Amino acid sequence: MHKTSAWPLALIYVGLICYASLYPFSDWRYQGVVPWAYLSSPWPKYWTGFDVTINLLGYLPLGFLLALSALRTSRGRYAVVLATLAAGVLSLTMESLQSYLPMRVASNVDLGLNVAGAWLGALLAWGMEELGVIERWSIFRARWFVTDARGGLVLLALWPVGLLFPAAVPFGLGQVLERLEASLGDILQDTPLLDWLPVRDIELQPLVPGAELVCVMLGMLIPCLLGFCIIRATSRRLLFLLLVFACGMGVTALSAALSYGPEHAWAWFSVPVKAGLVAAMVLALLLLGVPRRVSAALVLLALGVHLDLLNQAPASPYFAQTLSTWEQGRFIRFHGLAQWVGWLWPYATLVYVLFRVWVRDAKN
Repeated sequence: MHKTSAWPLALIYVGLICYASLYPFSDWRYQGVVPWAYLSSPWPKYWTGFDVTINLLGYLPLGFLLALSALRTSRGRYAVVLATLAAGVLSLTMESLQSYLPMRVASNVDLGLNVAGAWLGALLAWGMEELGVIERWSIFRARWFVTDARGGLVLLALWPVGLLFPAAVPFGLGQVLERLEASLGDILQDTPLLDWLPVRDIELQPLVPGAELVCVMLGMLIPCLLGFCIIRATSRRLLFLLLVFACGMGVTALSAALSYGPEHAWAWFSVPVKAGLVAAMVLALLLLGVPRRVSAALVLLALGVHLDLLNQAPASPYFAQTLSTWEQGRFIRFHGLAQWVGWLWPYATLVYVLFRVWVRDAKN
């Protein structure tokens, strides 16, 4: 048996699939048909290549992660079967629950595509195991990362996913205060508890260019410092640093292209953003050789400042317009997969680093 990041990633992915499948979680009702009636329904007359692709590819990572988890345990010989079966049960459950949501349509075609996608993902994991790719990854991981790096690797793998959801400030993950206040206000409407909510004297003000620069700098620096907490050698930290910058900028450009169109892929690359990225690069290079414990302390400091600045600013009108597009258009398919990751990633990182420091102190 081997330690693997695949299992926690699979559990996270299951949660995101549940959110994306059952969104918007409103107007639940019995519509006069049993939940499994869609299984015997005729095939739909109208379908699009987008729907087929997203249903097929949406479950492929789940099948891959579940099979990979099984391959790293004593159940390796049944990995493909177990992964496909588990993903099929999940898809069957999600499609059946959609029968109670007027805004969603349960489909036997979607179920078949989901199972096929999970099967392809499981086959991919099995093929990589047979070719020795997984074993080489294990050797690479042992050489590059500390023994207890699983949580950090999971967070680093999720960081680009969070960037896919359009952010009001580039790399500004964790901006939840404004929407959290609005959601709590709606929930507590017409109840005495509404008076308990703190009320600001003034509205949130947009970030000035200097504050935006700091947010961009910290937003890019935090994943670099998180990697420094689990990477062994300084030279490997440098390669990791370059990868983080390339990945962060590439995914942010992709998010802008999906939201505003390919011609606006780099519209976010303003002067404060450029200055923030340069400052982040300089600081990251200066911190390449710091001990892992110091890196953890710097992550906590950077997260505190970043979240404080970010949550004192409102979402921009352009961000609100983009959010409406994601929530009402085709991007609803990605809504749960990226939005929640972007909101929760900094707070999960905060908990992880605090736990890591606490465990190390307890051992000492």
